[in-house]
Amino acid sequence: MTAIEAPTLGAYRIEPSESTIEFATRHLFGLAPVRGTFTLREGVVHVADPVEASMVRATIDATSFDTGLAARDDTVRSPRYLDAARHPEITFVANGVDRNEVLAGTLTVRGRTEPLDVRIDEIRVLGHRLQLRARAEVDRFAWGITAGKGMTGRRLRITLALVATQLPAPGDA
Repeated sequence: MTAIEAPTLGAYRIEPSESTIEFATRHLFGLAPVRGTFTLREGVVHVADPVEASMVRATIDATSFDTGLAARDDTVRSPRYLDAARHPEITFVANGVDRNEVLAGTLTVRGRTEPLDVRIDEIRVLGHRLQLRARAEVDRFAWGITAGKGMTGRRLRITLALVATQLPAPGDA
């Protein structure tokens, strides 16, 4: 059952050590599943009134791509795919949420920014902390990452489990 609780207005820092970014895709002409993770570097959530004016910004470490297979991971981090040495950050920015709990934002990968919708599945408020679960689907071709057609999955299904802590309001001691 989906739970969307209304968080307290204000700014929240996403806690990288308590948050996860997981993905699933397929390879070998769609026959074999691949699962992995990215590491979140930092992020902020600003809950506004009205909620549609809320904002999210998150930075992901592109070098953290991990499927548990070193050769594959090195290839994906290479210039053929993420080019993580030249573009070590992947960023997501959303400047609003709609009534359907969708963050309409942009994702920047390899210096290229394209639209990306992130669907919020759950928000739980625990005192001054938020737990948020969300998902998105990334079509790597939209970012010009077309290496390995057929052998490498085109779409990644991303699952986010984020924890954020409310920051003190300006002027609070």
